[in-house]
Amino acid sequence: MLRLVCGPRGPFTRSCITMKQFNRAIYISHEPFHPIPGKEPEWTTADKAVSLIRSNHKVFVHGTSGTPFALLKALVNHSKQAGLSNVELYHIHVEGPAEWTQPEFEGIIRSNNMFIGANCRQAVNEGRGDYLPIFLSDIPLLFRRNIVQLDAALVQVTPPNKHGFCSLGGAVDCVRSALQNAKYIIGQVNPNVPRTYGDGIIHQSHFDAMVETNDPLPQRPPSKPTDIEKAIGEIIAANLVEDGATIQMGIGNIPDQVLSSLWGHRDIGVHSEMFSDGLVDLVERGVITNSQKVVMQGKIVGGFCLGSQRLYDFIDDNPSLAFLDIAYVNNPATICRNPKVTAINSCLEVDITGQVVADSLGHKFFSGVGGQIDFLRGAALSSDGRGKPILAMPSVTKRGESKIVPFIKEGSGVVTTRAHLHYLVTEYGIANLFGKNVRQRAYELIKISHPDHREALEKATYDRLNCMPSP
Repeated sequence: MLRLVCGPRGPFTRSCITMKQFNRAIYISHEPFHPIPGKEPEWTTADKAVSLIRSNHKVFVHGTSGTPFALLKALVNHSKQAGLSNVELYHIHVEGPAEWTQPEFEGIIRSNNMFIGANCRQAVNEGRGDYLPIFLSDIPLLFRRNIVQLDAALVQVTPPNKHGFCSLGGAVDCVRSALQNAKYIIGQVNPNVPRTYGDGIIHQSHFDAMVETNDPLPQRPPSKPTDIEKAIGEIIAANLVEDGATIQMGIGNIPDQVLSSLWGHRDIGVHSEMFSDGLVDLVERGVITNSQKVVMQGKIVGGFCLGSQRLYDFIDDNPSLAFLDIAYVNNPATICRNPKVTAINSCLEVDITGQVVADSLGHKFFSGVGGQIDFLRGAALSSDGRGKPILAMPSVTKRGESKIVPFIKEGSGVVTTRAHLHYLVTEYGIANLFGKNVRQRAYELIKISHPDHREALEKATYDRLNCMPSP
């Protein structure tokens, strides 16, 4: 996309010219890889950079490991001091305290969560924030089709290199599309951001303001897994992940435990919307080689990452990784080209027919749609016919309630339909539901439920289906 301007653009405006001015005008592309001739960013303070944000503006915020803490803090202060109202933020999950979600900011700043993090969950469920259900792969379309017209974008980047290019680090995901379409771009320049390869490159001339900081990156080191999570990881690794498979894993202890159980595998490839620390050990051990992949053979492909400093050191200036636009990474047509695509995601509740709840707990919103469907479908369509779409969860909640239920809880949303669910794994085994009717599905699911709940589930199945579950 091109815009015609008379020299450097001013914030929030698209300059117009007369025919007499045409010879002095230049065409400027929204493409972040393209340097804008003659344009330099203003190096300034965070407070001054955000001072041009006004009431009713729509603002994109960089998420996960790219969360720009200094810019957000300045925006929070500016919004109160300037008496702003109805500033809308658009983001996937962000890290940090998320001060604007507190009751005192109601009517001032409001989040549109395209994936809900723990720091925004209470505000959403108390009506001070919003949940925008959307496939992760579709988020860029909101900006590229101007369904959401962004007034500003707040992102975190590396310092410019000798050519003037900055990197978005380990959080590229949907950011590129926001940068291509926002009217005003502010960059928080942080030397702690790892420089990564792929689509997360932006020339400094595209920034209207740049702010120097030296903030530590948000970290999420691996947590200690439970025995149940270990068991589920081992079951998946031993029975469903083949040598030469291309794997995708969501965030959480179960995907991490799958990785921890793959040490005896060979030639594993990675094509995943996100990854964490568990990847590093497998690369260093020689398990992950990406040698069998079709899409970017030899490279780990991802959209974003979140983990410890060890992970950030690993991805820094590492050409064996490609962080790409999430519209490409999560496109099922891209995913299915790889061999033995094995998608491993978690969920919250499954009914006896195979309907999957993954973004809510009853009437309470919990997370988001994310890339679960993108990868489940991509794995199911794997071009070699050997893909495995896998969902996993413990059989019971912390209170001992069965997660396999006759009916999903009132208010819960179905993220993954019956037709999308092929494999469900609990600590009691694997249910393969593909090609099975509803009565057979109930039978397979009850077999992997907690023994304390199986009799009640059988009775409830009979009451619902008017027949007994059977193979």
